[in-house]
Amino acid sequence: MLRIFLLLSAVFTVTACTRLENVGRAPEFVAPEGGAEQTAMITPGLTVSLVAPQPNDGSSLWTRSRGSLLGDRRASLRGDILTVVIKIDDKAEISNATNRSRSGNESMGIPQLLGIPQRIAAGLPTGAGVDPLVQTNSTSASAGSGTVSRNEKLELRVAATVVDVLPNGVLALQGSQEVRVNFELRELLVSGYVRPEDVSRQNEITYDKIASARISYGGRGQISDVQQPRIGQQIADIVLPF
Repeated sequence: MLRIFLLLSAVFTVTACTRLENVGRAPEFVAPEGGAEQTAMITPGLTVSLVAPQPNDGSSLWTRSRGSLLGDRRASLRGDILTVVIKIDDKAEISNATNRSRSGNESMGIPQLLGIPQRIAAGLPTGAGVDPLVQTNSTSASAGSGTVSRNEKLELRVAATVVDVLPNGVLALQGSQEVRVNFELRELLVSGYVRPEDVSRQNEITYDKIASARISYGGRGQISDVQQPRIGQQIADIVLPF
């Protein structure tokens, strides 16, 4: 018990110190330097072309290079940037009900059998008899109902970076966005894998075309801190059996 108490005290102390550091200060941004996105932009990787290479015609005014007017500017290389469009409007409703009832009645007696029941009854205590010999009644009933209702709506756009090009040509994406208003910081994280051919001509990809999509939308700051239960309450909710 002493070790547990000391461990909890250490956890409380570290947590308190972390919170005290943010008193009167806005939450800090996560530095982009050294992250996966910057690393992908400054280091070369596998090149994947969405258009078959064509020989250049010296007399043509137009080329298919990415810098030309008709060039393909969709993200396809490590370090390229594209826009992820997140538009979620999901609604789910589940409702079920169960009712069950049962009743039973059993009775058995021997009123007449060559006078034997009367002789047996004579030797029994007052009030006891063999008619009825056995009588039982039972009744049971149960009812249950459950309802689940969810409605989620989210519309966001975030720029993501191609952090890697897999051997099969699939692009690995990772993007982050942080916006700070007063003492509250809103952060959006997105990652996943997309096919180059799913990237639109506007260099955009919708979230439903991202495999293994991981989308996080949350925040940190004074408001988020107040909305969270205290660490002692969280531990009590886990430990207490009632």
